[in-house]
Amino acid sequence: MPATRIPGKLRPLQLAAVIFLTVSGGPYGLESLFSYVGNHGALLLLVLTPLFWDLPTILMVLELNSLMPITGGYYQWVKHALGLRWAFFEGWWTWLYTFCDLAIYPVLFVGYVSFFIPEIAVHKLPICLFIIWSSALLNIIGIVPVGRASMVLSILVLVPFLFIFIGSFLHPGAPVPAPSVKGIGFSPFALGLYTVMWNYIGWDNATTYAGEVSRPIRSYIVSVTMALFLAIGIYVLAAIAVARSGIDPAALDSGKFPALGVLVGGRWLGILVAAGGMASTFGLYSAVLLSVSRIPQVMADDQLLPALLCTLHRRFGTPYVSIIASSLIVSILVVFTFSDLVVMDIILYGAGLALEFLALIVLRTKEPLRPRPFKIPLGKKGLVILLLAPVAIYLIALSGAIWSSEKMALPVALAIGMLLSAAPAWWLIRWRNPHLNTPTYK
Repeated sequence: MPATRIPGKLRPLQLAAVIFLTVSGGPYGLESLFSYVGNHGALLLLVLTPLFWDLPTILMVLELNSLMPITGGYYQWVKHALGLRWAFFEGWWTWLYTFCDLAIYPVLFVGYVSFFIPEIAVHKLPICLFIIWSSALLNIIGIVPVGRASMVLSILVLVPFLFIFIGSFLHPGAPVPAPSVKGIGFSPFALGLYTVMWNYIGWDNATTYAGEVSRPIRSYIVSVTMALFLAIGIYVLAAIAVARSGIDPAALDSGKFPALGVLVGGRWLGILVAAGGMASTFGLYSAVLLSVSRIPQVMADDQLLPALLCTLHRRFGTPYVSIIASSLIVSILVVFTFSDLVVMDIILYGAGLALEFLALIVLRTKEPLRPRPFKIPLGKKGLVILLLAPVAIYLIALSGAIWSSEKMALPVALAIGMLLSAAPAWWLIRWRNPHLNTPTYK
């Protein structure tokens, strides 16, 4: 019987690339933002949203990860702070939200391929399945190949937008817009905010494989900082280029960023941008699959999911059964539309994130003296105030998504149904495993 190989570990630069692709993957997916709020509003949201939505989340993730830098990340934090029941809810909700998130990227991939072959859209399903299962194979081979691939894909994502930004200043164009929301209605503003939020989520996902990262506490601080500045920078550059080019927001929404590339630099730049979009969606899919595949593994270790999901590959040491199971579920979800998946994604993500914020406050109370190499310089009251910002952002964006169109009723209902499914799933697990210990913090 061949021995199980000890897998390699991610280094800071590789980790930064994986985090960048997990959270951002470049401006791809932002196209509709400009039709919602215009150039002035887009620039404002891209600059301010990270301060109120991402910064509290990042600080929470860095503190909890420095407290418990182990495989399973947010699931382990919630279990330690709130008990096994809420840890199951956290894992269940995050698992479901990530499936919705994963299903978005093969759909976007088809959209960028259609720049080269417009009629290929009729073959959406087989192309989506190819992306899903080729990425599954890459993840089974191991985390280091994913990290190396992420570095290459990140370069392919960034380079086309650098050309667009430079090209937009080589010829006379519109001035750089002053950030403003003047004249923007509530619903368009909320939908624009919602779009930006989706392009900035996933910081906690990057902690599920902390046990596979070299010097995880320091590496995460360095890598998250790099990824944040890279994401903000490329978004702002893209927004400035859109404004300078004078492109019609409707044309950008329908033709995506390759249309901007054609306008700024010609057909060759449109091709380069479309190729970057393909690299972005594939890289995002691989990076997010890497994070979600570790959650069933740690939940199965706690007897909350079938033990089969714990099985590691003999040669590569990766949770290949979990990767295959995740890929099967995503293969079903790709039948939904992009907008449906995004709505379900954010609703489920917000619920899981709320438990992580609660875990931060509880652990500050329960274990105030436990070493934290990184600690948010605020007391408990300050933490509560800090965490009100992402809650407010979440509620504003969600209300706008719900009120803007009746078409959103189905995905909202599906997302709520997914949230509520956690309770009967927990009761079923308790019925089958009555010996499980379910401590709760009081």
